[in-house]
Amino acid sequence: MKVLFVLTSHDQLGDTGKKTGFWVEEFAGPYYTLTDKGVEITLATPKGGKAPIDPSSDAPDAATEFTKRFDKDEEAQEYINNTHQLADVDAADYDAVFYPGGHGPLWDLANDETSIKLIETFNSQEKPIGFVCHAPAALKRVKGTDGSPLVKGKKVTGFTNSEEDAVQLTDVVPFLVEDMLKENGGVYSKGADWTAYALQDGNLITGQNPASSVLVAEKLYAAVH
Repeated sequence: MKVLFVLTSHDQLGDTGKKTGFWVEEFAGPYYTLTDKGVEITLATPKGGKAPIDPSSDAPDAATEFTKRFDKDEEAQEYINNTHQLADVDAADYDAVFYPGGHGPLWDLANDETSIKLIETFNSQEKPIGFVCHAPAALKRVKGTDGSPLVKGKKVTGFTNSEEDAVQLTDVVPFLVEDMLKENGGVYSKGADWTAYALQDGNLITGQNPASSVLVAEKLYAAVH
């Protein structure tokens, strides 16, 4: 089984002067959940090269068993530092695609034409497409095979407005994931803030927050098998 992970290349948190990127747990949890099952993972970003890590996700209070494993894993770090360029990957080579979150995707993947086309291709091939936390931002402009928004009429979740409020970034982000999913016609629901919550509707799998990342990976794995 081969899975493509698509990470952000964006590292600026709006005009705060602070850094952002992808959230370590949302990469590490699914990465180890899948590689431990023998899945082959390829990493890609819009720009290729090093995928930026959100410094907040590297803080001790955000650590999990998976992030600690990543911190000691030179091979995985090497992959993160040398991602493929998104334009060079072909959906036909993979069984599924997964998008880790972090705030970065709100700026780049939400509007990246290559990413949009890639998701549409995976979807038209009826392969599982997974997103967690802020990564459903990448679905903003993605259309289904009928030309309407891909999430329209589908059960979805993603980072909640209340969680964004709790991290005090509501006024910094270009849009709110929860609002966007609803505006695109998604049937949005959520669990309690910061608890594990993931949904699957057909081949579309979405998770609410960092705590949901492993759940999304497990659903993605089960959807291929």
